[in-house]
Amino acid sequence: MTRVVVVGHGMAGARFVQELRARDLSRRFEVTVLGAEQEAAYNRVLLSSVLAGSLTPAEIETVPSAWYAAEDVELRTGVEVAAIDRRHRRVLTTAGEHVPYDHLVLATGSRPWVPPIDGLVGDDGELDRDVVVFRTLGDCRTMLSRLDRVRYAVVLGGGLLGLEAARGLAGRGVDVEVVHPADRLMERQLDLDAGRVLARTLRELGVRVRLNAQAVRFTDGWGGGGRGLRLDDGTRLPADLVVVACGVRPNTGLAAAARLEVGRAIVVDDTMTSVTDPAIHAIGECAQYDGQVYGLVAPAWEQAAVLADALTGGSARYGGSAVVTRLKAADVDLAAMGETDVDEFADDLEVLRFADPARGTYQKVVIRDDRVTGAIMLGGPETVGTVTQLFDRAAPVPADRRALIFPGVVDAGAALDPADVPDDHTVCRCNGVTAGRIRAACEAGADTVTDVAATTRATTGCGGCRSDVAALLASRSTVEVPA
Repeated sequence: MTRVVVVGHGMAGARFVQELRARDLSRRFEVTVLGAEQEAAYNRVLLSSVLAGSLTPAEIETVPSAWYAAEDVELRTGVEVAAIDRRHRRVLTTAGEHVPYDHLVLATGSRPWVPPIDGLVGDDGELDRDVVVFRTLGDCRTMLSRLDRVRYAVVLGGGLLGLEAARGLAGRGVDVEVVHPADRLMERQLDLDAGRVLARTLRELGVRVRLNAQAVRFTDGWGGGGRGLRLDDGTRLPADLVVVACGVRPNTGLAAAARLEVGRAIVVDDTMTSVTDPAIHAIGECAQYDGQVYGLVAPAWEQAAVLADALTGGSARYGGSAVVTRLKAADVDLAAMGETDVDEFADDLEVLRFADPARGTYQKVVIRDDRVTGAIMLGGPETVGTVTQLFDRAAPVPADRRALIFPGVVDAGAALDPADVPDDHTVCRCNGVTAGRIRAACEAGADTVTDVAATTRATTGCGGCRSDVAALLASRSTVEVPA
């Protein structure tokens, strides 16, 4: 029996265990999962929906607790690992227990970064009672528990998590302002014009945005005895609640203390194995492959599948991921991928762009050598599926480039009627689910999106493919079956 210990019960760790058991039909592996959180595995991508009230915590659970018992997996939640003993191949928990392993999988994710702003952290090293980070379901519950006394909230950080938190709070009737140090929101994914359109859209949804601004102090003594933030330009913002979403850092403390090679994260090879120790592996946000650290769910799940295949004797290898970033906030549809902030007049580029700020629409497609190498699709454009597929596959773009931005243009490439979508077309990027697998699920009796999700996992990642799955289902119900 080969003992596998997984440290981390987030989206990467939970998926790895599922992938391993799917390949380990003879039960050659004895699997133990150690999770620091008390929660069952859940979809972290959908936390903003819980904060907004459109989903409950139970609805974002990804692996039911009963599954572990049925699959003979020992799941231990609320257990923190203090150290790795590589010499004796065991991990030490903070409770003093020793858990032996033959293979150790580190899926420790990342931790929020709290900027050095006066008043955010007390003398005891703990966050002030009115300061929260937005990273876990526990953080989400903390915010929800305080809503009855929160009128004003300030969100520090205009990246994905910050905007999702801000929109969720605004949806609950809280007066929200986002403070961001850069000249645009989501500056890693968006160009300046897209950032401006996004900011305008958010303002219309009740989220104020303050750019090129830094908070310097969280203090008492506000008008009426309240609390607030002082900015570097002297501006004072009322704040009953401060949400910190200023970025994350990979959780590499265990690995570094065990003298594994650590760069920005734990350095691994193409089987997700530590380059220092062949018995230790890393996946998800704590792993660094070929100089890259991926902070999204789809790459983590790809890595989990590769590692499970490698441990069970397969030949799968990881070669990096083409990243598509999606903002999951109510009434805001945004997908960004590849190179977006480029010199639009460079000789080797074609850049297509359409903007309608009043309607919250901004579309930009970057083409190099007849391939989509980057795009920003804001405002729910109907062509986002086409552009994403072309980007994923590095497939040739249509001769009539307008098809990439305007629906209905002839020669739209991948933009097909759902009934005509080829079986090898990837519908759910997070889980690698093709149209063919969805059709097979329908033929096996899946009648709803929920049925398809249970069978194929489609829609259980970022959820961005839900409308595409629904369209496929609808097309199947209208296709005539030969007698």
